[in-house]
Amino acid sequence: MDGDPRINLIVLFGGRSAEHDVSRVTAAHVLRAADPAKYAITAVGISRDGEWQLSESAMAALAAGPDAVKGELDVDGPPTSAAPVLAAATAEGPTVVLPLLHGPLGEDGTVQGLLELADAPYVGSGVLGSALAMDKAMAKQVLAQHGIAQARWLAFHEEELSASTPSVVADQLGLPVFVKPSNLGSSVGITKAKTVRELERAIRLALDYDEWLVIEEAVAGREIEVAVLGNTHPRASVPGEIVPGREFYDYEDKYVTDGARLLVPAPLPEEAAATVRLLAIDVFRALRCEGMARVDFFYEEGGRGFLCNETNTIPGFTPISMYPKLWEATGLPYSELIDELVHLALERHGRRRHNTKR
Repeated sequence: MDGDPRINLIVLFGGRSAEHDVSRVTAAHVLRAADPAKYAITAVGISRDGEWQLSESAMAALAAGPDAVKGELDVDGPPTSAAPVLAAATAEGPTVVLPLLHGPLGEDGTVQGLLELADAPYVGSGVLGSALAMDKAMAKQVLAQHGIAQARWLAFHEEELSASTPSVVADQLGLPVFVKPSNLGSSVGITKAKTVRELERAIRLALDYDEWLVIEEAVAGREIEVAVLGNTHPRASVPGEIVPGREFYDYEDKYVTDGARLLVPAPLPEEAAATVRLLAIDVFRALRCEGMARVDFFYEEGGRGFLCNETNTIPGFTPISMYPKLWEATGLPYSELIDELVHLALERHGRRRHNTKR
């Protein structure tokens, strides 16, 4: 190829969801780890209002060297949009988009659909896989059809709720329960409710973030996570275990206090570790995931065994995040993980073009 042999890597971060700040931290860490000899990086921030902007501060820091990228990336900069960024980068060589947009309007298939329309290779799951994994209620239905064990759960649209709903939930699932917005991550909007009164408040909080909510029985089990990588032939990392520093692994524990202990690899018998790795791949395939995902389980020792909790198609890449830690423990360092994700994006794009009659 003439000119710069590097791949144009467009990093999208920020976004309109409640996980905006998490995305900015994730993006900063990725920019520090991406090899500048392999990638010409363009950092594009999306504001909380949905405006696309070139992140001049991130670009200036990158020019000074990866170690100059600190903390959270700033989304402020000259206005732009998807079309000119992709067109300019594609004209100069191969381009891959790395969407680091956690939550709705980024991780849920919306941005993925835009990138499909632009015919741009991108890291991670496609429209269907992203949408399924993001919507906890739909994901649970699909996994149930595939016979994958889960905690007992109920899903409601806000118009289905009534004054009697908390009592009905308590009768069917018992207490305590976890109340979650159906389409969100990073434990935003999640509450552990121990009484009917707490359940009422938890439902109101969850509805601040989504019109759909999921209510699950509280499982007294260990929290086990597995990273999955690949397209048509995915592979699973060694499992890790999270020992929460708080009552459960909430937003503060994940991103603020660093109080949780991450045990990598998880102290599991060899047979149990092999079982959960295979289960993670089954979940990945059932939800039509591609590229990457982190699959989370509860482990009831002496009980129901591994119960799938949820799947994250754009897992965190912060310094304390499980996904890169799990792959590093499996023998794939951070920078090589980015390389493989970019390769998988290009491979899937080529395969999909081959399978699409034009």
